[in-house]
Amino acid sequence: MGVELIKKYFPALSAQQCEQFAALDELYRDWNSKINVISRQDIDNLYEHHILHSLAIGRAISFTPDTRILDFGTGGGFPGIPLAILFPDCHFCLIDGTGKKVRVAQEVAAAIGLKNCEPKHIRGEQETGQYDFIVSRAVMPLPDLVKITRKNILKKQRNAYPNGIFCLKGGDLQAEIQPYKKIAEVTPVSQWFDEEWFKEKSVIYLPL
Repeated sequence: MGVELIKKYFPALSAQQCEQFAALDELYRDWNSKINVISRQDIDNLYEHHILHSLAIGRAISFTPDTRILDFGTGGGFPGIPLAILFPDCHFCLIDGTGKKVRVAQEVAAAIGLKNCEPKHIRGEQETGQYDFIVSRAVMPLPDLVKITRKNILKKQRNAYPNGIFCLKGGDLQAEIQPYKKIAEVTPVSQWFDEEWFKEKSVIYLPL
């Protein structure tokens, strides 16, 4: 399916955005042969399991221009790079504690001319920047993520949703969201995407 899968759900993409999404296949295959950022068995599912999955956050919220977003534990650039393509008027900082994975994100972003995306090799505890939202993909349990990133949330609001966290998770989330059950919103990804793989996947939104 490749980029056609993305266009199925995001038909208003510009020609440049389509080109950027299309370029990801060859780039990630090449880098994955040198540095294992995606499971070797899963690279053929790049567009469904990694790119479209990342873009579920873009269905949960449409970030207003100039929004600042921190991708915590980005690995090779997910969900940050797909979201940076989708929201070219927003600024994305992608951080990870593993240098070689950050290098992949840096090289991929540079290769597709992504100007609004800044991958950095830094641990979350050391990141001092201020952001409207934190995004992440199954990087750690939600209470741990909240503990580390609360310091990074801006007070000023500029989006329809109050500033906070959007994270992608799979499986049974009851225990994980228990401390936040009165304020957390859990949305099944299958509400937006009809592929079978998304049936056990959710987007959690937590205002901070």
